[in-house]
This record gives sequence, structure tokens and C-alpha cells, in this order.
Amino acid sequence: MRLWYSISYVLWMLVEIVKGSLDVARGVYSRRTLSSPAIVEYPLRGTTDVEIVAMASSITITPGTLVVGTAHGTQEEGPSLFVHALFAESREQVVADLTEMEDRLLHATRGPKGADAARRPHRSGTVDVRYVDGRMARHVREDDGRDARRPPRPLRPTEPEEKR
Repeated sequence: MRLWYSISYVLWMLVEIVKGSLDVARGVYSRRTLSSPAIVEYPLRGTTDVEIVAMASSITITPGTLVVGTAHGTQEEGPSLFVHALFAESREQVVADLTEMEDRLLHATRGPKGADAARRPHRSGTVDVRYVDGRMARHVREDDGRDARRPPRPLRPTEPEEKR
């Protein structure tokens, strides 16, 4: 993480939390209905677990927004978050606001280039093309579903034959 971008992201999030709190309070105490809820699918540009969790947490901690679901990405499609926004001017505005949030987050995690920065390669160097992170596919063999890193364990009898 880059210190300056991380600090600016935290400060920006604090301002967004205050603005969201004021919007929710105004909506609660208003005589007329101010809410216009919407659920949008937001395709993420961040692909690491840290980036996805940080984005989902940032959305959920902001009053008036909530992550209601996730979709694991494949090589063809990246991971997505399904976001409920309580005060949505339009779906396009919600996506634009989420894009701004993700831009700032990616600057904090990847540096000045943000989403354009190349991700660091995996330490093991193996990535399954079916999954963006490749983590699950590395552990499971396709042929029999066992862990590919370890040889199969021999079956141990629970008790000797003569004791039965």
C-alpha cells in the first residue's frame, strides 16, 4: 500500500461517511419520501482478495449503501459486487460514484497508476485460466477432486480385524 494514497483514501471515506449520514438523517426526518433505492451490479477492476474485501467494506460502511452479493470472476468476466443504494439519482450515477471509490482504493493499493498498474504475479506462478485468482484451481485436481499438492493418503483402519 502507498502511505499517501492510503491516508487520502481514509480521509475521503470519512467525508463520504459524514455525507451519507446526513443523507440518511435527512431521509428519516423528512415528511416526504426522499429515498429512491436501486440495486446495481458493479464489475470490479480490483482482483485481489484485499482489493475486493476493502471495496466491499468501504461500500458497506458508507451509510445508505450496502453490498448484497458478490460474484466470483472468471477469465472472461471479472468479479462483481451487487450494491444496494438507498438514495440513487440513477443507476449510472451509482456506478460513477462506485468507480470513483474504486479508483481511489486502487491508488491506495497499487500506487499512482491505480487501476492501470500491473498486478504483481502470484508467488507460485500458476494460475488457472478459469478463475481470476487461480487459488481454488491450484488446490484441486480436475480428475479426482483431491488436493494436487499432496499425494493421496493411504486409508488407515480404525481398529484391527481381530478386535471386531
